[in-house]
Amino acid sequence: MNRQETSPALSGPAHPSAFGGQQLLAPGVMRLRLPLSNAFLLGEPGHPWVLLDAGTPGSAAMIVSAAESRFGPGAVPQAIVLTHGHLDHIGGLFSLRRRWPEVPIYAHPLELPYLTGRSAYPPPDPTVGGSMSRLSPLFVPGPFDFGQQVRPLDELPALHSWELLHTPGHAPGHVSLWRPADRLLIAGDAFVTTVQESALSALTLMPRQIHRPPAYYTPDWDAARESVNRLRALGPALAISGHGDAVGGPELERGLRELADHFDQQARPNRGRYVAEPARTDLSGVTSLPPKPAGRHLITWAVVALLALLVMRSRRSSS
Repeated sequence: MNRQETSPALSGPAHPSAFGGQQLLAPGVMRLRLPLSNAFLLGEPGHPWVLLDAGTPGSAAMIVSAAESRFGPGAVPQAIVLTHGHLDHIGGLFSLRRRWPEVPIYAHPLELPYLTGRSAYPPPDPTVGGSMSRLSPLFVPGPFDFGQQVRPLDELPALHSWELLHTPGHAPGHVSLWRPADRLLIAGDAFVTTVQESALSALTLMPRQIHRPPAYYTPDWDAARESVNRLRALGPALAISGHGDAVGGPELERGLRELADHFDQQARPNRGRYVAEPARTDLSGVTSLPPKPAGRHLITWAVVALLALLVMRSRRSSS
C-alpha cells in the first residue's frame, strides 16, 4: 500500500491560537488545545466517542464546550482514556467525573495506583534545567483518587481502529495510540513536539520540534529511550503529542530519527535525580527512589518564577 495515499491530512491552522481551540487532525481525531497540554476527542459525530486525556485543572469547561460543539448538546463520551495520570493530563477529571458520573476512566494497570489513591508518582525533578522544570515542584505528584470510575485499560469499541501501545519511561503505565490505517500516532508524552522544559515554549508551542519527554517528570530514562525507539519503528505519517503541535512528513521522520539515534546524548539530562538510576515501581506504585538531589530553596524559586510568568501573561493579554 502506498504510504502517501494513507497519510492523514492535517486540516485547520498550524495550531489553535487560543486555549480551548479545536483542530481536526484527521477523520475522527479532534485535537483540543488546553493550557500546557492537549486533549483529544476521538470519534465521529453520531457515533460513540472517547475523550483522551483531560488537561490541567480548570480545563473541564473547555472540554465540555468542545465536545458539545463536535458531538451535540449534552454529549457524553463512551469512556475517558488516559495516556498517563500526571496532573496536566488528569486535571479536568476533578470536575468531569461529577458531570459524567457513569463514564468509566481507563488507564494502563501500572497507572492505577496513582489514580486510586494508593501511591504518589515519583516526585518531579527541578534540577534537570529549564524554567518549567523549576516550576515542577508545584505540579503535585498525587496520589489522586478517582474511585471506582477508574478501570484497567482494555480494548474499547470506540477505539476499534486504534492499537494501544505501552510506552513507559515518562510514567510507568504510559500508553500511546497508533492507527495503522493512516499511520497516525498519538504519542502522549513518550516524546513531545515543543521544548516543554521551557515555560515560554510550553505556552507558545515554539519552537516546534521532536523533543524528549518532559524531563522534569520522567523517572526512567532507559525505558523512555526504548519507547522512542518503538514509536520510531512504526514509521508514523503524522504524530501529535500531549504537548505541542502535530508534526508529519520528512520533519517527523528526521526528528524521530535524531531523537532515537542520539537519545542518551541529547535527550537524557546532564544532571538530575533519575539520570543514573530510575525510580522503581510496580502494580502497587512506587517501591524505591534514588536519592534526592542537592539543592536549596527550589520551591521558593518556583513560586517566584510562577508569579513572574503570570504577570507576563497578564501584561500580554492587556496590551
